[in-house]
Amino acid sequence: MISAEILGQLNTTEEKLIEHLDGDVREIFSTMVGADVSPSQTAVTAKRFKDCVTAMVGLAGIYNGMISINTPQKLAMAFASKMLGMDVMECDDDVHDALGEIANMIGGSFKHHFVKDGHEVRLSTPSVISGDEYVMTVGALPDTLTLMFESDGEYFMVSVYLEAGE
Repeated sequence: MISAEILGQLNTTEEKLIEHLDGDVREIFSTMVGADVSPSQTAVTAKRFKDCVTAMVGLAGIYNGMISINTPQKLAMAFASKMLGMDVMECDDDVHDALGEIANMIGGSFKHHFVKDGHEVRLSTPSVISGDEYVMTVGALPDTLTLMFESDGEYFMVSVYLEAGE
């Protein structure tokens, strides 16, 4: 759920945010990754991850926040293989680079829905974490929107955290 303050600042509704994020994710995975993804009705607000990769891009400007993608390592390797056109057999720098680029593309696409009259939202350099087990928290839950997606029987999530900016 995104707060009424942020929705007012962006002059939108949560339904529109969901529509934009869903469309951006599916378009990027279709055209840039070469993977079919579909929205999942599975609701997850996980903070503790096992054998996963998380890529994040920060947002700063008329609104601030972060976009993250969290996926099991196996699925991250499949996405990297498709993007790079080669077999990826371990969760290495290629996987981190590919997932970081996916987060960057989602952030770049998503921000353009709300940039107004020369105001700007800048993206940070992607950050990627992975491991056997880790905990990740970002911002306050009332200002976070998380969508689940499915690809080849595996699930991943994309989260957006937003707060008032400039």
